[in-house]
Amino acid sequence: MTRERFPALDAIPSVRAGFICRIPGVDVAVEREEALRRLAAPHQDALANAGLGEFVFATAEQVHGIRIARVLANTPFPVPGADGLLTTAHGVCLGIYVADCAAVFLADRHGRAIALVHSGKKGTGLGIVPEAVSALCEVPGISPGDLVAQISPCIRPPHYEVDFAAEIRRQLADAGVRDIHDSQTCTASHPDRYYSYRLEKGFTGRLLAFLALAAPPR
Repeated sequence: MTRERFPALDAIPSVRAGFICRIPGVDVAVEREEALRRLAAPHQDALANAGLGEFVFATAEQVHGIRIARVLANTPFPVPGADGLLTTAHGVCLGIYVADCAAVFLADRHGRAIALVHSGKKGTGLGIVPEAVSALCEVPGISPGDLVAQISPCIRPPHYEVDFAAEIRRQLADAGVRDIHDSQTCTASHPDRYYSYRLEKGFTGRLLAFLALAAPPR
């Protein structure tokens, strides 16, 4: 199975979410852009199998910053300078690529808005996750208590010197988010299932986190 699901997000009727793991049989021992080119077709197949094949696929440049971009179906992608994407639009699938960094999923439990964030050591230190919480709370009617947060598999001690997943959990709690979930899985500990930038010395593929609003809120 190449796709992981998260029960906390699956419980929200209008949300579709997942995490596409290592794709068997694809040689990704190359630079990032070539690896993404080789993974494009299997990633698209996985999105189609998740019922999102006809959705607009929204991506970010991912520069290890803190910019959260609010996007619509007609936004040009990838969004320059962004490491987080937010939408209130249905039919838009947010996508973030990681290989040891965390993808942080944020969803309003009433289906009014979603955000997906790239948060590694640097982005976490800069506070991109609280920035995303603040951006979501600019949507009318949404407060931190309405949000469900999910942290993807990412690198963790002892394979990495910093436990930034723990810091993300702390930042979410400090921002007022109460419903926080963490996969508790280390990418570098399971090279058969995940790509790991550190373990594979930079020449590896990318895991794809995706998040979409599939139907109007009830």
